[in-house]
Amino acid sequence: MSAPTTPSPRPDPRAATALHAKLDAALRNAIIRALGDTGASADPTLKPATQARFGDFQANFAMGLAKSLGRNPRELAEQILSAGASLLDPLCEKLEVAGPGFVNITLRGSIIADALHEMDTPALGVPAPGRGRCVAVDLCGVNVAKQLHVGHLRASIIGDSMARLHERLGWTVFRQNHLGDWGLPIAMTLASLERAGANLSRLTLDDLNHAYRRAQAEGRDDEAGLAAARETQAGPHRIAELEAQHAGASALLTQTHETLRRLQGGDPSTVAAWKSLIAVTMREVFETAATLGVILDDTHSRGESFFRDQLAPTVDAFVQAGLAERDQGALIVRFRDRERPLLIQKSDGTSLYATTDLAAARYRIAQLGAERVIYCVDARQRDHFRDVFDAIHAIGWDRLPHGGTAQLIHVPFGAVLGADKRPLKTRSGENFTLKALLDEAVARGRREVHARAQQPDAPTAGLPHAELDAIGQAVGIAAIKYADLSGDVSRDYVFDLDRMVSFEGDTGPYAQYAHARIAGILAKAGGPSTAAPLQVSTAEERALALMLLRYASTVQDAAEQCAPNRLAAFIFELANAFNAFYQSCPVIKEADPSLRASRLRLCDLTRRVIADALSLLGITAPARM
Repeated sequence: MSAPTTPSPRPDPRAATALHAKLDAALRNAIIRALGDTGASADPTLKPATQARFGDFQANFAMGLAKSLGRNPRELAEQILSAGASLLDPLCEKLEVAGPGFVNITLRGSIIADALHEMDTPALGVPAPGRGRCVAVDLCGVNVAKQLHVGHLRASIIGDSMARLHERLGWTVFRQNHLGDWGLPIAMTLASLERAGANLSRLTLDDLNHAYRRAQAEGRDDEAGLAAARETQAGPHRIAELEAQHAGASALLTQTHETLRRLQGGDPSTVAAWKSLIAVTMREVFETAATLGVILDDTHSRGESFFRDQLAPTVDAFVQAGLAERDQGALIVRFRDRERPLLIQKSDGTSLYATTDLAAARYRIAQLGAERVIYCVDARQRDHFRDVFDAIHAIGWDRLPHGGTAQLIHVPFGAVLGADKRPLKTRSGENFTLKALLDEAVARGRREVHARAQQPDAPTAGLPHAELDAIGQAVGIAAIKYADLSGDVSRDYVFDLDRMVSFEGDTGPYAQYAHARIAGILAKAGGPSTAAPLQVSTAEERALALMLLRYASTVQDAAEQCAPNRLAAFIFELANAFNAFYQSCPVIKEADPSLRASRLRLCDLTRRVIADALSLLGITAPARM
């Protein structure tokens, strides 16, 4: 049967590499040559081989086709390989039908070398499919006047990695720090500071946090307890105590509502005080972000106050669309598949977090033009975001101007646990502040780096104290970030600084050390020759080269699936592949000049990929460690 003149089906745009795409296309055309139109829609099911003994790739197209055609899969596979010999032979050194019909594929070394040469550009083979498209990433999400805790660590670094991955793929990224900067809690803090006669220009975030807690304690009411005490005749002293507490709390609540009224009414002095609270809070947030290597500044702040004028129109829109109904005075949105409704307005007419999230999503899609909106918020908010997303879809606010709908993605993260497998706390039982956590990690990183520098043959021996401190800080921050991002972010993880700061195993410092080690090799050799032809001959060179060629697809997959752990796993595998290569293949001591130059170029490409991949996790790559 002659082959049809129509082109072969287009390969998956997320194909692992340009090399993968070429092999995929050759197999598709081989199937068409053998089967004609019957094979036009067949997928070669091409994947990297699970073990080196099976070759470089494995294709599993024969069994599915054989079943539909009533054929023997091994015989069908042989027929297809024979029909496509002229297409496959230039790419493949060996093709073997194995088992019930798998095809094991070993590529020609020259083909791998050519693919590496194509990859060896500033872009490192990573495409920019997001060019012309926008994504909004909701990250950090601090509350004004409250200390940052370990939950903000996860929201910030996971969100930052999502933003960096999308930027690397050409997307226009809008970082959105959804501040809790409006409403009764802020008014409570302001009122408490007013009562204390505080000088707002001299306050720290610690002071604001204490004021917030004091306001909560002062305003604590026990109306039910007072009624119960009276009913049970608890005694005059207890009743008097509760009556005084109730009266005091009521007076403070009245004062708080008056402060809120002045704030919402635009009273200049109250607004100025409110802005001072935000400034004090954000000063520490931005300092912490800088320490963490998270890209975050004032331009990214889109707090609850930003959407305050959109809350009433948001509620009205749901009412006008017939999607909101009254329930005991409140407005709710119901869903067909669950009993739980979404409350968008209380019976007293005030709005909720859901109302603000609805207004924010509308802004991000309609005003920013985001085709993806990614929320990096802890896993306890799963139900909330499910309801908000479904409400947005019901009203049609996720529809894009050019057709289709925006993706609304919640990236839920678990808790940071202590050694007791409970949420991380200080010895006194308080929540661990993020600053304390980072200070401890930096101190540990510096101790490790300074200790290593005492060894006479260490690359860092003799470096100035300040430079060692800088490297130590990079190590400590990398330890925390890599430990957080290298696992499934939806799961809890145990904070174990001893393991995190280790230079061995699947850790941030290990990845950094792999980069520094290669940088040292290149410096000792006088640098690579970018014009040197690449050679792939040994098994270790082949394994390293194929790992490098997976980089583009790994970046795309990590962004698409919102899974930074896939990138971290790639870094660890790449570092291990390089170690195996370097142990088996002489580089600096290689006698053959052309082979030495090729291997130095392979070293340099590996170093650049590790540095680039670490940067997408927000981790620096020191040249010496």
